[in-house]
Amino acid sequence: GVSQRPAAPFTGTGVWLLGAGLKGEDPSELVTTVDKVVCLESSRPRMGVGCRLSRALLTAVTNVLIFFWCLAFLWGLLILLKYRWRKLEEEEQAMYEMVKKIIDVVQDHYVDWEQDMERYPYVGILHVRDTLIPPQSRRRMKRVWDRAVEFLASNESRIQTESHRVAGEDMLVWRWTKPSSFSDSER
Repeated sequence: GVSQRPAAPFTGTGVWLLGAGLKGEDPSELVTTVDKVVCLESSRPRMGVGCRLSRALLTAVTNVLIFFWCLAFLWGLLILLKYRWRKLEEEEQAMYEMVKKIIDVVQDHYVDWEQDMERYPYVGILHVRDTLIPPQSRRRMKRVWDRAVEFLASNESRIQTESHRVAGEDMLVWRWTKPSSFSDSER
């Protein structure tokens, strides 16, 4: 013959919230359908119905609150991540703007040197920073500045970083290495 699978057991989840279990004719058998239920057995025999209902309600409300707290936490985390991503994008844009300004300053210095208006063909990195960033903004702009310097060192072939002794002190300088055959319209 064809074997029949027994029906899924009827557990009565809502009844367990009240602290009661379903019992059939044979206490060792699992109750599988509602028509086999003979009585309810309490897991806490000295608890009244009102107390059971209030406990079940408290459990349900607690679960709902935990769910909403988790939802609020995840929502807050998403807002924080969006804020962080926006700040990183703004910082990257500021870094590219700073790179453009640095290139302009170093290029202008080189043009001035070619016209004998500057003493050296190079300009100190800290001098460029002091020219571009006012003293009150240097702490706030430090990360942008450092990223711009790093970007120039690894990605800009027209600017060369060197070490020179200036006024008896070793300092890092930038030198424009592009040939002087450019016009103002190309800049």
